[in-house]
Amino acid sequence: MTTTNQPETIRHEDTTAAAGASRRAWIILLIAGLVEIGYAVSVGGSKGFTDLGWSISAAVFFFLTVFTLSLALKNIDVGIGYAVWTGIGSSGAAVVSAFLLDQALTPARVFWLAVIIGGVVWLKLASSPKYASGQA
Repeated sequence: MTTTNQPETIRHEDTTAAAGASRRAWIILLIAGLVEIGYAVSVGGSKGFTDLGWSISAAVFFFLTVFTLSLALKNIDVGIGYAVWTGIGSSGAAVVSAFLLDQALTPARVFWLAVIIGGVVWLKLASSPKYASGQA
């Protein structure tokens, strides 16, 4: 009679598949955050949806950001995913708007944007399996 390590192999494959799905979800969340920047800047440029070009851009970016966010949240906790998405969107929109829409980017704003970005990085680190399982 021979024995196999099939249950052990399956567990390893399940872990590998879950890690791959998590990695893809974080990449999709990053894309969703970048698209959110496009949406926020487009809404600002639309001047209350009175500029047709910016308004159409805002509608397209809105659909794309909600769609990509929903894909990412299949494998990322809603609270963490939403916080990261809004952090990327708000920080990125502030920086991009400074260049495209001539909005002020003062040293105080840069500092607080850095705090937001630092918080997003820590949220990502805290959601890793190493920290989530309490092994850190």
